[in-house]
Amino acid sequence: MGYKLAGYEVIAANDIDAQMRSHYELNLNPKYFFKCPIADLVTADLPEELFHLDVLDSSPPCSTFSTSGQREKAWGKLKRFREGQATQVLSDLFFDYLALVERLQPKVAIAENVSGISKGRAIGYVKLICDEFKAIGYRPQVFLINAADCGVPQRRERIFICAIRDDIQAPRLVLAPSMPWISAADACADIQILTPDELIETKPAPCTVKWWPDTVPGQNFGDTRVRLGYSDSLFNHIRLDGSQPANTITSCARSTLSHWDECRKLSLRELIRISTFPEDYTFKSPNMGAYIVGMSVPPRMMEFVARQIAEQWLQ
Repeated sequence: MGYKLAGYEVIAANDIDAQMRSHYELNLNPKYFFKCPIADLVTADLPEELFHLDVLDSSPPCSTFSTSGQREKAWGKLKRFREGQATQVLSDLFFDYLALVERLQPKVAIAENVSGISKGRAIGYVKLICDEFKAIGYRPQVFLINAADCGVPQRRERIFICAIRDDIQAPRLVLAPSMPWISAADACADIQILTPDELIETKPAPCTVKWWPDTVPGQNFGDTRVRLGYSDSLFNHIRLDGSQPANTITSCARSTLSHWDECRKLSLRELIRISTFPEDYTFKSPNMGAYIVGMSVPPRMMEFVARQIAEQWLQ
């Protein structure tokens, strides 16, 4: 979506999830969609036009590197990313992508992941990725970008590894967004009255009803429990601060993030606004919409990166 906003033509996409495919095709209608593990594309019979791409972009599933997950314990392990999908070693998917880059030889290759991939022992993993980029004929650069600096009302840090093919003369890429921050409350200012369906979908969980009133906006329920003499739990449940960009919207945000002024979950309309998806983006259900929004690079964030790639490297 971010590439489309930046004026690119998105001609092909790949995912192993049937739900993701249906949503992607419904909203973006690419000429080609390959529902298979990305490794299959390295040897598959592919259309000729895929060998003449300006950009080949990838966002390998990132739970292996999330600082909120098991990190190193999950490296090299088989895992089902979502129920019903093929079992994959998530930490290998970057290298499956790089094998596809080597085959298709796009002008620019971009890989996005969580900020945790640049922390702790994972720093060595990033070096391996960059070394492989160099080995297949690309010049990589690594950037840590905050979505809030890109005009997204959400504090969401992501790593972008951007690489240009060695035979293309271009300056070093500069990615330094500095847009004014937009608060969650300002982004959702016109969403004042919830529909009857939204009143049902945003009904707070019992723990929210109990701990939200005593939690300062921007703080988590765990801090409130400790302050009031209870055990330290519910640290991932946060009452948002409406005066600031929202915390990172994850795939389980509807369970862990609460509205700033009302004791309730966020509506899908609010999640869409905070994540900068277009208002007319079609989701088949509120739960699926919340999942997709939480798993996606915010479109306006990707738009910023895509525009800079076009202006600095593809002119």
